[in-house]
Amino acid sequence: MSQNTHTSSGGFIPARWKKPLRGIALPIALLLLWQGAFTFGWIRTDFLAPPAKVWDTFVKLASNGYLWESLSASLRRDLIGFAIGTVIGLVVGTAMGMSRLVDKIVGPTFHTVKQVSLLAWIPLISLWFGLGDPSKVAFLSLAAFFPTVLNTYEGIRSVPRELLEVARVFDFSRWQLIRRVIIPSALPSILTGIQLALMYSWIATLGAEYVLTSGAGIGNLMVDGREHFWFDQVILGVIVVGLVGYSLNLLSQLAERRLLGWRGTSVARFA
Repeated sequence: MSQNTHTSSGGFIPARWKKPLRGIALPIALLLLWQGAFTFGWIRTDFLAPPAKVWDTFVKLASNGYLWESLSASLRRDLIGFAIGTVIGLVVGTAMGMSRLVDKIVGPTFHTVKQVSLLAWIPLISLWFGLGDPSKVAFLSLAAFFPTVLNTYEGIRSVPRELLEVARVFDFSRWQLIRRVIIPSALPSILTGIQLALMYSWIATLGAEYVLTSGAGIGNLMVDGREHFWFDQVILGVIVVGLVGYSLNLLSQLAERRLLGWRGTSVARFA
């Protein structure tokens, strides 16, 4: 009896812990492999720092405030650029999705410009805005702008025709049509675009700080480490970038679930 109970309960690990434990299993294995490579002398190189040294660097840079100053500078640029690019992207994407005339006028130019690599804009941006924060924010805004426009446009264009016909039968006003039909139907695609914009803007933050090196930031922290051959500082920067990216993605997923829960209620009421 006890054996059956033990098997049905899934062993000694509670079910709610299994998914998080599976998620951290690979990072822990890589950390152990990393430490083992230095402990047992599997690798001999000056271009990789052991975990203990990276931890000591973290403690030092966190204690003197350099790490938090760099991280806050990067996050500030990221969120400002993300906000600007997302807001403009929502406006442009909505206008293109709602109006065929706007789509015909703006669409061809937009679809041409979006083929240009973001890095190709850096020379012009640096000439227009210099090498400081304004140029970095402009670059991040571009990174957030394109996925927001595309997903907003596709979400609005993909609203089922049947729902639009029902709205016409009930003689919905334009505002009622947008609020009760278009927004609930297009919201998943719009949120996907915003989530991509958040991720792309964070990735672009590091690229902007590498190329436009004026000012504080995680990218500049890594550049300083590379120039002085402080590979513990470079590795620490990589880890911080990954953790921040993961946290931003997790927060955006939680926000998406809440908003889509509201969408389900809204659609149920409409039905």
